[in-house]
Amino acid sequence: MAYYYPEPSHTFSEYLLVPGYTSEECIPDRVSLRTPLVKYRKGEEEPAISLNVPLTSAVMQSVSNDTLAIALAKEGGISFIFGSQTIENQAEMVRKVKNYKAGFVVSASNLTPDATLADVLALKARNGFSTVAITEDGTANGKLLGIVTSRDYRVSRMNGDEKVSSFMTPRAKLITASKETTLKQANDIIWDHKLNSLPIVDDEDHLMYFVFRKDYSSHKNNPLELLDKEKRYLVGAGINTRDYATRIPALLDAGVDVLVIDSSEGYTCWQEKTIKWVRDTYGDTVKIGAGNVVDKDGFRFLAEAGADFVKVGIGGGSICITRETKGIGRGQATALIEVAAARDEYFKETGIYVPICSDGGIVHDYHMTLALAMGADFLMLGRYFARFDESPTNKVLVNGAYMKEYWGEGSNRARNWQRYDLGGSTKLSFEEGVDSYVTYAGSLHDNVEASLYKVKSTMCNVGVINIPDLQRDAKLTLVSSVSIVEGGAHDVTLRSTSSHK
Repeated sequence: MAYYYPEPSHTFSEYLLVPGYTSEECIPDRVSLRTPLVKYRKGEEEPAISLNVPLTSAVMQSVSNDTLAIALAKEGGISFIFGSQTIENQAEMVRKVKNYKAGFVVSASNLTPDATLADVLALKARNGFSTVAITEDGTANGKLLGIVTSRDYRVSRMNGDEKVSSFMTPRAKLITASKETTLKQANDIIWDHKLNSLPIVDDEDHLMYFVFRKDYSSHKNNPLELLDKEKRYLVGAGINTRDYATRIPALLDAGVDVLVIDSSEGYTCWQEKTIKWVRDTYGDTVKIGAGNVVDKDGFRFLAEAGADFVKVGIGGGSICITRETKGIGRGQATALIEVAAARDEYFKETGIYVPICSDGGIVHDYHMTLALAMGADFLMLGRYFARFDESPTNKVLVNGAYMKEYWGEGSNRARNWQRYDLGGSTKLSFEEGVDSYVTYAGSLHDNVEASLYKVKSTMCNVGVINIPDLQRDAKLTLVSSVSIVEGGAHDVTLRSTSSHK
Protein backbone atom coordinates (compact mmCIF):
# COMPACT_ATOMS: atom_id res chain seq x y z
CA MET A 1 0.00 0.00 0.00
CA ALA A 2 1.23 3.48 -0.84
CA TYR A 3 2.41 5.70 2.01
CA TYR A 4 0.20 8.64 2.88
CA TYR A 5 1.58 11.60 4.80
CA PRO A 6 -0.80 12.33 7.69
CA GLU A 7 -0.50 16.12 7.37
CA PRO A 8 -0.85 18.34 4.32
CA SER A 9 2.28 20.02 3.00
CA HIS A 10 2.52 23.78 3.51
CA THR A 11 3.90 26.80 1.71
CA PHE A 12 5.76 29.80 3.13
CA SER A 13 2.60 31.94 2.96
CA GLU A 14 0.97 29.70 5.57
CA TYR A 15 3.54 30.59 8.26
CA LEU A 16 4.43 33.62 10.33
CA LEU A 17 7.31 34.27 12.69
CA VAL A 18 6.51 35.02 16.32
CA PRO A 19 8.53 37.92 17.82
CA GLY A 20 11.24 37.21 20.38
CA TYR A 21 13.07 39.46 22.82
CA THR A 22 14.90 42.30 21.04
CA SER A 23 18.00 43.39 22.95
CA GLU A 24 20.11 46.52 22.43
CA GLU A 25 22.48 44.61 20.15
CA CYS A 26 19.66 43.59 17.82
CA ILE A 27 19.87 46.31 15.22
CA PRO A 28 19.98 45.68 11.45
CA ASP A 29 23.49 47.09 11.01
CA ARG A 30 24.85 44.42 13.37
CA VAL A 31 23.17 41.50 11.65
CA SER A 32 25.46 39.10 9.78
CA LEU A 33 24.02 37.11 6.88
CA ARG A 34 27.20 35.13 6.27
CA THR A 35 26.43 31.48 5.62
CA PRO A 36 28.24 28.33 4.39
CA LEU A 37 27.86 27.31 0.74
CA VAL A 38 29.60 23.92 0.87
CA LYS A 39 29.94 21.11 3.38
CA TYR A 40 32.52 21.21 6.16
CA ARG A 41 33.27 19.75 9.58
CA LYS A 42 31.36 22.19 11.72
CA GLY A 43 33.24 23.23 14.83
CA GLU A 44 36.55 21.92 13.43
CA GLU A 45 37.12 23.91 10.24
CA GLU A 46 35.82 26.77 8.16
CA PRO A 47 33.86 26.12 4.96
CA ALA A 48 35.92 26.27 1.77
CA ILE A 49 33.33 28.72 0.39
CA SER A 50 30.92 30.92 2.35
CA LEU A 51 28.45 33.52 1.12
CA ASN A 52 28.26 37.00 2.62
CA VAL A 53 24.54 37.10 1.86
CA PRO A 54 22.34 33.97 1.54
CA LEU A 55 21.36 34.52 -2.09
CA THR A 56 22.14 32.54 -5.24
CA SER A 57 20.61 32.95 -8.69
CA ALA A 58 18.84 30.10 -10.43
CA VAL A 59 20.43 28.04 -13.20
CA MET A 60 18.24 29.55 -15.92
CA GLN A 61 18.69 31.08 -19.37
CA SER A 62 16.52 34.03 -18.36
CA VAL A 63 18.40 34.71 -15.12
CA SER A 64 22.04 33.75 -14.70
CA ASN A 65 24.52 35.03 -17.24
CA ASP A 66 27.87 36.75 -16.62
CA THR A 67 26.30 40.20 -16.17
CA LEU A 68 24.04 39.13 -13.34
CA ALA A 69 26.81 36.99 -11.83
CA ILE A 70 29.04 40.04 -11.51
CA ALA A 71 26.26 42.14 -10.01
CA LEU A 72 25.32 39.49 -7.45
CA ALA A 73 28.93 38.80 -6.46
CA LYS A 74 29.28 42.52 -5.71
CA GLU A 75 26.46 42.13 -3.16
CA GLY A 76 27.98 39.04 -1.54
CA GLY A 77 26.02 36.26 -3.25
CA ILE A 78 26.80 33.91 -6.12
CA SER A 79 25.27 33.03 -9.49
CA PHE A 80 25.18 29.68 -11.17
CA ILE A 81 25.68 30.33 -14.90
CA PHE A 82 23.04 28.46 -16.88
CA GLY A 83 24.15 25.19 -18.47
CA SER A 84 21.62 24.91 -21.31
CA GLN A 85 24.11 26.33 -23.80
CA THR A 86 27.27 25.10 -25.46
CA ILE A 87 30.19 24.22 -23.24
CA GLU A 88 32.27 26.90 -24.94
CA ASN A 89 29.71 29.64 -24.35
CA GLN A 90 29.18 28.72 -20.71
CA ALA A 91 32.93 28.58 -20.06
CA GLU A 92 33.32 32.00 -21.69
CA MET A 93 30.68 33.47 -19.39
CA VAL A 94 32.54 32.08 -16.38
CA ARG A 95 35.78 33.49 -17.76
CA LYS A 96 34.22 36.95 -18.15
CA VAL A 97 33.19 36.96 -14.49
CA LYS A 98 36.63 35.87 -13.29
CA ASN A 99 38.37 38.49 -15.46
CA TYR A 100 35.98 41.34 -14.76
CA LYS A 101 37.35 42.50 -11.46
CA ALA A 102 40.23 41.64 -9.21
CA GLY A 103 42.77 43.21 -7.01
CA PHE A 104 45.33 41.78 -9.42
CA VAL A 105 43.84 41.48 -12.91
CA VAL A 106 45.36 39.45 -15.72
CA SER A 107 45.28 41.72 -18.75
CA ALA A 108 42.37 40.87 -21.05
CA SER A 109 43.34 43.31 -23.84
CA ASN A 110 46.76 42.92 -25.41
CA LEU A 111 48.41 43.99 -28.67
CA THR A 112 51.85 44.36 -30.22
CA PRO A 113 53.37 47.76 -31.13
CA ASP A 114 52.74 46.97 -34.82
CA ALA A 115 48.98 46.88 -34.32
CA THR A 116 46.91 49.86 -35.44
CA LEU A 117 44.41 52.22 -33.88
CA ALA A 118 41.71 50.25 -35.71
CA ASP A 119 42.87 47.14 -33.85
CA VAL A 120 42.64 49.02 -30.54
CA LEU A 121 39.10 50.19 -31.28
CA ALA A 122 38.00 46.74 -32.41
CA LEU A 123 39.42 45.19 -29.24
CA LYS A 124 37.65 47.76 -27.07
CA ALA A 125 34.36 47.17 -28.88
CA ARG A 126 34.71 43.42 -28.41
CA ASN A 127 35.50 43.26 -24.68
CA GLY A 128 34.65 46.72 -23.35
CA PHE A 129 38.08 47.37 -21.76
CA SER A 130 39.74 50.73 -22.41
CA THR A 131 43.20 49.76 -21.10
CA VAL A 132 45.31 47.83 -23.62
CA ALA A 133 48.68 46.34 -22.69
CA ILE A 134 51.29 46.57 -25.44
CA THR A 135 53.68 43.67 -25.12
CA GLU A 136 56.46 42.27 -27.26
CA ASP A 137 54.43 39.26 -28.35
CA GLY A 138 50.93 40.65 -27.87
CA THR A 139 50.11 38.34 -24.95
CA ALA A 140 48.99 39.04 -21.39
CA ASN A 141 52.37 37.99 -19.99
CA GLY A 142 54.71 39.30 -22.68
CA LYS A 143 57.47 41.83 -22.10
CA LEU A 144 55.80 45.17 -21.35
CA LEU A 145 56.51 47.85 -23.99
CA GLY A 146 53.74 50.34 -23.27
CA ILE A 147 50.06 50.96 -22.55
CA VAL A 148 47.23 52.45 -24.56
CA THR A 149 44.23 54.06 -22.89
CA SER A 150 41.47 56.28 -24.30
CA ARG A 151 43.50 59.39 -23.45
CA ASP A 152 46.29 58.30 -25.82
CA TYR A 153 44.28 58.85 -29.00
CA ARG A 154 41.60 61.05 -30.52
CA VAL A 155 39.47 59.12 -33.01
CA SER A 156 38.17 62.28 -34.69
CA ARG A 157 41.72 63.42 -35.54
CA MET A 158 43.11 60.03 -36.62
CA ASN A 159 42.34 57.77 -39.56
CA GLY A 160 42.75 54.36 -37.90
CA ASP A 161 45.86 53.03 -39.59
CA GLU A 162 48.31 54.66 -37.16
CA LYS A 163 50.68 52.19 -35.51
CA VAL A 164 50.20 51.68 -31.78
CA SER A 165 53.91 52.43 -31.27
CA SER A 166 53.29 56.02 -32.42
CA PHE A 167 50.71 56.97 -29.80
CA MET A 168 51.07 54.52 -26.88
CA THR A 169 52.50 55.58 -23.53
CA PRO A 170 55.92 53.89 -23.72
CA ARG A 171 57.43 51.72 -21.01
CA ALA A 172 59.93 54.40 -20.02
CA LYS A 173 57.11 56.72 -18.97
CA LEU A 174 55.13 54.09 -17.07
CA ILE A 175 55.06 53.69 -13.31
CA THR A 176 55.11 49.99 -12.49
CA ALA A 177 55.43 47.78 -9.41
CA SER A 178 57.24 44.53 -8.73
CA LYS A 179 55.66 41.13 -8.27
CA GLU A 180 56.23 41.34 -4.49
CA THR A 181 53.89 44.35 -4.22
CA THR A 182 50.86 43.81 -1.98
CA LEU A 183 47.40 45.03 -2.91
CA LYS A 184 47.56 47.73 -0.25
CA GLN A 185 50.94 48.92 -1.53
CA ALA A 186 49.64 48.92 -5.10
CA ASN A 187 46.66 51.04 -4.11
CA ASP A 188 48.96 53.46 -2.27
CA ILE A 189 51.07 53.84 -5.43
CA ILE A 190 47.94 54.46 -7.49
CA TRP A 191 46.77 57.21 -5.19
CA ASP A 192 50.21 58.78 -4.68
CA HIS A 193 50.81 59.05 -8.42
CA LYS A 194 47.18 59.73 -9.45
CA LEU A 195 47.08 56.67 -11.70
CA ASN A 196 44.09 54.86 -13.17
CA SER A 197 46.03 51.60 -13.45
CA LEU A 198 49.28 50.12 -12.19
CA PRO A 199 51.09 47.38 -14.14
CA ILE A 200 52.70 44.65 -12.02
CA VAL A 201 55.81 43.18 -13.68
CA ASP A 202 58.23 40.34 -12.89
CA ASP A 203 62.03 40.51 -12.71
CA GLU A 204 62.32 40.30 -16.52
CA ASP A 205 59.78 43.09 -17.01
CA HIS A 206 57.09 40.74 -18.21
CA LEU A 207 53.58 41.91 -17.47
CA MET A 208 51.86 39.91 -14.73
CA TYR A 209 48.79 41.91 -13.65
CA PHE A 210 47.08 45.27 -13.55
CA VAL A 211 45.70 46.90 -10.42
CA PHE A 212 42.96 49.42 -11.21
CA ARG A 213 41.84 52.49 -9.27
CA LYS A 214 38.19 51.66 -10.01
CA ASP A 215 38.54 48.30 -8.29
CA TYR A 216 39.58 50.00 -5.06
CA SER A 217 36.55 52.25 -5.25
CA SER A 218 34.34 49.30 -6.07
CA HIS A 219 35.38 47.45 -2.93
CA LYS A 220 34.71 50.53 -0.82
CA ASN A 221 31.23 50.72 -2.33
CA ASN A 222 30.66 46.96 -2.05
CA PRO A 223 32.21 45.82 1.23
CA LEU A 224 30.44 42.44 1.11
CA GLU A 225 31.59 41.53 -2.42
CA LEU A 226 32.40 37.84 -2.77
CA LEU A 227 36.02 37.34 -3.84
CA ASP A 228 38.44 34.44 -4.19
CA LYS A 229 42.04 34.43 -2.92
CA GLU A 230 43.15 36.32 -6.01
CA LYS A 231 40.51 39.00 -5.42
CA ARG A 232 38.37 37.81 -8.34
CA TYR A 233 34.60 37.46 -8.14
CA LEU A 234 33.28 34.02 -7.23
CA VAL A 235 31.01 32.35 -9.76
CA GLY A 236 29.22 29.02 -10.06
CA ALA A 237 27.89 27.04 -13.00
CA GLY A 238 25.14 24.53 -13.64
CA ILE A 239 25.90 21.14 -15.18
CA ASN A 240 23.82 18.17 -16.31
CA THR A 241 24.15 14.41 -15.95
CA ARG A 242 24.94 13.79 -19.61
CA ASP A 243 28.03 15.74 -20.75
CA TYR A 244 29.66 16.39 -17.36
CA ALA A 245 32.89 14.64 -18.33
CA THR A 246 33.60 17.28 -20.98
CA ARG A 247 31.73 20.26 -19.51
CA ILE A 248 33.31 20.22 -16.05
CA PRO A 249 36.97 20.33 -17.21
CA ALA A 250 36.16 23.30 -19.47
CA LEU A 251 34.43 25.15 -16.64
CA LEU A 252 37.30 24.48 -14.25
CA ASP A 253 39.77 25.73 -16.83
CA ALA A 254 37.70 28.93 -17.06
CA GLY A 255 37.99 29.38 -13.29
CA VAL A 256 34.59 28.28 -11.97
CA ASP A 257 34.46 28.10 -8.17
CA VAL A 258 31.53 25.75 -7.58
CA LEU A 259 29.21 23.53 -9.62
CA VAL A 260 25.64 22.39 -9.19
CA ILE A 261 23.77 19.60 -10.94
CA ASP A 262 20.77 21.31 -12.48
CA SER A 263 17.82 18.92 -12.35
CA SER A 264 14.15 19.00 -11.50
CA GLU A 265 14.59 15.88 -9.36
CA GLY A 266 17.81 14.82 -7.63
CA TYR A 267 17.00 11.47 -6.05
CA THR A 268 18.40 9.57 -9.03
CA CYS A 269 21.19 7.24 -10.00
CA TRP A 270 22.27 9.81 -12.61
CA GLN A 271 23.22 12.38 -10.00
CA GLU A 272 24.97 9.74 -7.93
CA LYS A 273 27.06 8.74 -10.96
CA THR A 274 27.90 12.37 -11.73
CA ILE A 275 29.09 13.09 -8.18
CA LYS A 276 31.10 9.84 -8.14
CA TRP A 277 32.86 10.84 -11.34
CA VAL A 278 33.77 14.21 -9.83
CA ARG A 279 35.12 12.61 -6.66
CA ASP A 280 37.05 9.93 -8.58
CA THR A 281 38.52 12.54 -10.92
CA TYR A 282 39.14 15.51 -8.62
CA GLY A 283 38.66 14.28 -5.07
CA ASP A 284 37.23 16.95 -2.78
CA THR A 285 38.93 19.85 -4.58
CA VAL A 286 35.93 20.42 -6.86
CA LYS A 287 32.81 21.61 -5.06
CA ILE A 288 29.51 20.33 -6.43
CA GLY A 289 25.94 20.70 -5.19
CA ALA A 290 23.05 18.45 -6.13
CA GLY A 291 19.26 18.26 -6.05
CA ASN A 292 16.41 18.85 -6.02
CA VAL A 293 14.83 16.81 -3.22
CA VAL A 294 11.85 17.26 -0.88
CA ASP A 295 12.33 14.76 1.94
CA LYS A 296 14.78 13.08 4.30
CA ASP A 297 15.43 10.13 2.00
CA GLY A 298 16.44 12.37 -0.90
CA PHE A 299 18.76 14.42 1.29
CA ARG A 300 20.47 11.37 2.80
CA PHE A 301 20.98 9.89 -0.65
CA LEU A 302 22.76 12.95 -2.02
CA ALA A 303 24.71 13.67 1.18
CA GLU A 304 26.03 10.11 1.24
CA ALA A 305 26.82 10.34 -2.48
CA GLY A 306 29.16 13.23 -1.67
CA ALA A 307 27.21 16.38 -2.54
CA ASP A 308 28.68 19.61 -1.15
CA PHE A 309 25.21 21.10 -0.72
CA VAL A 310 21.67 19.94 -1.42
CA LYS A 311 18.90 21.90 -3.13
CA VAL A 312 15.36 21.55 -1.78
CA GLY A 313 12.20 22.09 -3.78
CA ILE A 314 10.14 20.55 -6.58
CA GLY A 315 7.41 22.46 -8.35
CA GLY A 316 7.47 25.62 -6.22
CA GLY A 317 8.97 28.00 -8.79
CA SER A 318 6.72 30.68 -10.26
CA ILE A 319 7.16 29.40 -13.82
CA CYS A 320 7.38 25.70 -12.89
CA ILE A 321 4.39 23.49 -13.76
CA THR A 322 5.90 20.15 -12.72
CA ARG A 323 3.19 19.61 -10.10
CA GLU A 324 0.50 20.45 -12.64
CA THR A 325 1.84 18.20 -15.40
CA LYS A 326 3.23 15.29 -13.35
CA GLY A 327 1.49 15.49 -9.98
CA ILE A 328 4.80 15.35 -8.13
CA GLY A 329 6.31 17.72 -5.59
CA ARG A 330 5.69 19.05 -2.11
CA GLY A 331 4.84 22.31 -0.39
CA GLN A 332 8.11 24.20 -0.06
CA ALA A 333 7.88 24.96 3.66
CA THR A 334 7.13 21.37 4.62
CA ALA A 335 9.88 20.02 2.36
CA LEU A 336 12.41 22.45 3.79
CA ILE A 337 11.52 21.70 7.42
CA GLU A 338 11.96 17.94 6.90
CA VAL A 339 15.21 18.25 4.97
CA ALA A 340 16.64 20.67 7.56
CA ALA A 341 15.92 18.10 10.28
CA ALA A 342 17.63 15.43 8.15
CA ARG A 343 20.67 17.68 7.69
CA ASP A 344 20.98 18.22 11.44
CA GLU A 345 20.59 14.51 12.06
CA TYR A 346 23.31 13.76 9.47
CA PHE A 347 25.61 16.29 11.15
CA LYS A 348 25.15 14.64 14.57
CA GLU A 349 25.99 11.26 13.06
CA THR A 350 28.98 12.25 10.92
CA GLY A 351 30.25 15.62 12.11
CA ILE A 352 29.80 16.90 8.54
CA TYR A 353 27.48 19.83 7.98
CA VAL A 354 25.90 19.76 4.50
CA PRO A 355 24.25 23.13 3.73
CA ILE A 356 20.81 23.13 2.17
CA CYS A 357 19.47 25.54 -0.41
CA SER A 358 15.79 26.47 -0.59
CA ASP A 359 14.96 26.58 -4.30
CA GLY A 360 11.49 27.87 -5.18
CA GLY A 361 8.44 29.14 -3.38
CA ILE A 362 9.77 32.63 -2.57
CA VAL A 363 7.03 35.11 -3.51
CA HIS A 364 7.49 37.92 -0.98
CA ASP A 365 10.62 39.25 0.71
CA TYR A 366 9.48 37.96 4.10
CA HIS A 367 9.51 34.44 2.67
CA MET A 368 13.31 34.73 2.59
CA THR A 369 13.42 35.10 6.36
CA LEU A 370 10.93 32.27 6.83
CA ALA A 371 13.03 29.95 4.66
CA LEU A 372 16.17 30.75 6.64
CA ALA A 373 14.31 30.25 9.93
CA MET A 374 13.07 26.88 8.71
CA GLY A 375 16.65 25.75 8.21
CA ALA A 376 17.81 26.89 4.79
CA ASP A 377 21.44 28.00 4.71
CA PHE A 378 20.88 29.96 1.53
CA LEU A 379 18.25 30.56 -1.14
CA MET A 380 18.11 30.11 -4.91
CA LEU A 381 15.93 32.65 -6.69
CA GLY A 382 14.79 32.89 -10.30
CA ARG A 383 11.83 35.25 -10.70
CA TYR A 384 13.33 37.62 -8.12
CA PHE A 385 16.50 38.21 -10.19
CA ALA A 386 14.81 38.02 -13.60
CA ARG A 387 13.19 41.43 -12.88
CA PHE A 388 16.44 43.38 -12.76
CA ASP A 389 18.49 45.33 -15.29
CA GLU A 390 21.33 42.83 -15.03
CA SER A 391 19.35 39.75 -16.10
CA PRO A 392 19.93 38.66 -19.71
CA THR A 393 16.36 39.11 -20.96
CA ASN A 394 14.70 41.92 -22.87
CA LYS A 395 12.80 44.76 -21.20
CA VAL A 396 9.51 45.17 -23.05
CA LEU A 397 6.44 47.39 -22.79
CA VAL A 398 3.30 45.33 -22.06
CA ASN A 399 -0.06 47.08 -21.59
CA GLY A 400 1.66 50.33 -20.68
CA ALA A 401 4.04 48.82 -18.09
CA TYR A 402 7.66 47.75 -18.44
CA MET A 403 8.23 44.03 -18.03
CA LYS A 404 11.12 41.59 -18.32
CA GLU A 405 10.86 38.31 -20.20
CA TYR A 406 11.08 35.23 -17.99
CA TRP A 407 10.83 31.60 -19.02
CA GLY A 408 11.34 28.23 -17.40
CA GLU A 409 14.02 25.73 -18.35
CA GLY A 410 11.26 23.22 -19.04
CA SER A 411 9.44 25.53 -21.44
CA ASN A 412 9.43 25.10 -25.21
CA ARG A 413 11.53 28.26 -25.42
CA ALA A 414 14.40 26.84 -23.36
CA ARG A 415 13.94 23.17 -24.22
CA ASN A 416 16.47 22.19 -21.56
CA TRP A 417 15.74 18.48 -21.77
CA GLN A 418 18.86 17.61 -19.77
CA ARG A 419 17.30 19.18 -16.66
CA TYR A 420 14.45 16.68 -16.84
CA ASP A 421 16.58 13.76 -17.99
CA LEU A 422 15.47 10.30 -16.91
CA GLY A 423 17.87 8.41 -19.10
CA GLY A 424 15.60 8.21 -22.13
CA SER A 425 15.30 10.23 -25.31
CA THR A 426 17.39 13.33 -25.79
CA LYS A 427 14.49 15.74 -26.15
CA LEU A 428 11.88 17.58 -24.09
CA SER A 429 8.88 15.27 -24.14
CA PHE A 430 6.46 17.77 -22.61
CA GLU A 431 6.62 21.19 -20.99
CA GLU A 432 7.36 21.58 -17.26
CA GLY A 433 7.74 25.37 -17.39
CA VAL A 434 6.04 28.39 -18.94
CA ASP A 435 7.08 31.45 -20.93
CA SER A 436 6.08 34.64 -19.16
CA TYR A 437 6.75 38.24 -18.13
CA VAL A 438 7.70 39.67 -14.74
CA THR A 439 7.39 43.28 -13.65
CA TYR A 440 10.57 45.24 -14.29
CA ALA A 441 12.14 46.36 -11.00
CA GLY A 442 15.34 48.29 -11.83
CA SER A 443 18.83 47.58 -10.55
CA LEU A 444 19.88 44.48 -8.65
CA HIS A 445 21.80 46.48 -6.07
CA ASP A 446 18.86 48.63 -5.00
CA ASN A 447 16.45 45.70 -4.74
CA VAL A 448 18.79 43.30 -2.96
CA GLU A 449 19.71 46.02 -0.49
CA ALA A 450 16.04 46.65 0.29
CA SER A 451 15.12 42.95 0.53
CA LEU A 452 18.00 42.08 2.83
CA TYR A 453 17.28 45.05 5.07
CA LYS A 454 13.81 43.56 5.60
CA VAL A 455 15.43 40.21 6.45
CA LYS A 456 17.78 41.85 8.94
CA SER A 457 14.98 43.88 10.50
CA THR A 458 12.82 40.79 10.93
CA MET A 459 15.72 38.90 12.49
CA CYS A 460 16.04 41.70 15.04
CA ASN A 461 12.32 41.29 15.81
CA VAL A 462 13.01 37.63 16.45
CA GLY A 463 15.93 38.61 18.70
CA VAL A 464 18.86 37.25 16.67
CA ILE A 465 21.72 38.74 14.65
CA ASN A 466 22.94 35.77 12.61
CA ILE A 467 21.46 32.91 10.60
CA PRO A 468 22.49 30.01 12.92
CA ASP A 469 20.75 31.74 15.82
CA LEU A 470 17.69 32.36 13.66
CA GLN A 471 17.54 28.65 12.80
CA ARG A 472 17.87 27.73 16.50
CA ASP A 473 15.67 30.33 18.20
CA ALA A 474 12.94 31.20 15.71
CA LYS A 475 9.34 30.44 16.63
CA LEU A 476 6.96 29.84 13.74
CA THR A 477 3.21 29.45 13.65
CA LEU A 478 0.83 28.13 11.02
CA VAL A 479 -1.85 30.66 10.16
CA SER A 480 -5.40 30.27 8.95
CA SER A 481 -6.71 31.64 5.67
CA VAL A 482 -8.45 34.42 7.63
CA SER A 483 -5.14 35.31 9.31
CA ILE A 484 -3.52 35.66 5.89
CA VAL A 485 -6.24 38.10 4.83
CA GLU A 486 -5.90 39.96 8.13
CA GLY A 487 -2.15 40.38 7.52
CA GLY A 488 -2.70 42.62 4.52
CA ALA A 489 -4.53 45.90 4.10
CA HIS A 490 -8.22 45.31 4.75
CA ASP A 491 -11.42 47.16 5.54
CA VAL A 492 -10.04 50.35 4.03
CA THR A 493 -10.15 52.07 0.66
CA LEU A 494 -6.60 52.43 -0.63
CA ARG A 495 -5.39 55.63 -2.18
CA SER A 496 -3.75 55.52 -5.57
CA THR A 497 0.04 55.26 -5.58
CA SER A 498 0.34 58.67 -7.23
CA SER A 499 -1.30 60.40 -4.26
CA HIS A 500 1.68 59.53 -2.09
CA LYS A 501 4.34 61.03 -4.38
